[in-house]
Amino acid sequence: MIPQALLLTNNLEFGAKEMNKKNILKDFYILWSTQSLSQLGSAITAYALTLWLYDQTGSALGTAALRISTYAPYVLMSIFAGAISDKFDKKRTMLVCDLFAALTTVTVFILYRTDTLCIWHLYAINAASGLMNTVQQPASEVANTVLVPKEYYQKTSGLNSLTRSLITIGNPLIASAIYGFAGLDAAIAFDLFTFAVAFIALALFIHIPDTAQKEKEESVLKLAKEGLVFLKQTPMILYVILFMAGVNFVASAFDAVLYSLILPNPRGGNYVYGIVTSCAGIAMVVGSLIATVMPKPKDRVRVIYLSMLFSLGTENFLLAFSRSPVVWCIAQILGWIFVPVMSANQNVIMKNTIPTNLQGRVYACRNTLQFFTIPIGLAFGGFMVDHVCEPFMSGKTGLYETLFGTGKSSGAALMMLILGVMGTVMCLIFGLKLKKYKYQDQ
Repeated sequence: MIPQALLLTNNLEFGAKEMNKKNILKDFYILWSTQSLSQLGSAITAYALTLWLYDQTGSALGTAALRISTYAPYVLMSIFAGAISDKFDKKRTMLVCDLFAALTTVTVFILYRTDTLCIWHLYAINAASGLMNTVQQPASEVANTVLVPKEYYQKTSGLNSLTRSLITIGNPLIASAIYGFAGLDAAIAFDLFTFAVAFIALALFIHIPDTAQKEKEESVLKLAKEGLVFLKQTPMILYVILFMAGVNFVASAFDAVLYSLILPNPRGGNYVYGIVTSCAGIAMVVGSLIATVMPKPKDRVRVIYLSMLFSLGTENFLLAFSRSPVVWCIAQILGWIFVPVMSANQNVIMKNTIPTNLQGRVYACRNTLQFFTIPIGLAFGGFMVDHVCEPFMSGKTGLYETLFGTGKSSGAALMMLILGVMGTVMCLIFGLKLKKYKYQDQ
């Protein structure tokens, strides 16, 4: 029989541990909510700038270049930025990067209000902002790791996916409304307000433990090399990252094609484009809830592979052969509903496998390897629509007209078919390689 005093002691210890976890999660919840609000503000500005730029140029490639200018420095400098992030206090790093990003937004605001904003200004400013995000992003991921107990990784990953989904829903509608009724400067003003909320919360109300100890004495080059060595010695993570690089190539090309499919279409336009992209957000909300409550899968790698095969094997084909906004919305839902499930499982694998003191530099290496295909995909998608598919479809009748329609959007429809085939084939090829790797939580 267990002594009553021992039972009381065990209960007190258990209660203290649970209370400590709740206190730690309190910091996470503050960080998660305020940073999510700031991300919404940034997304609204980015969306409004995309509409403004498309109005100015009418070019898929020119508009895609706006995102390319953001991702290019992000990809090129990520390995070194992650090492820098590991050397310094995560909270200070995030504050400095957020402040610099806010200054770039202020610069856009001043240029727009003085009627001197040019297209090249946006490319240069986005490149500078992307460079700061290169340092901020791995610091933020490590901060999330140290603020969350291990058993809550899947739940908090689902919450992060949920906010990204809600932003995807609200961003197009809010941005279109603000841009349409109050102009670009109103969208930027909202962005700056959300930044102020997040900056004050992080500066005054959140404590992030400092994980950088011996790293402070190491050189950036040595730390960057350690991240690459870890990936080389952990082939399961490396192959998942390379698989996601292929997914990102197709997905980013898709992003460059989607507005060229909907905006010039007689049944499309800005309003319909906002609704269609919001459907992706609705699907991601449902997927995020699934990721939050679903039991631990027997094989997380298999979940990642199958979810992306379903996404890339449905959405692109539906968009290619339909001219109906209803079908466009259904395609977005099917294409995005399992993305949060994939993301949550990848995050759990990464957090459980990579030591905390290595995470900044390994995440940065992941960013370079997994996201370097995004600017390439954006350029590829925009180039193919403007210079290959649209000229090819010009004046086409018969079977081509039946399958892809007519007018400027027909070239984008043809490109959607090409992306559907590419995505499906890529998933099947990588699937054969990923079958040998299985991962289950210990």
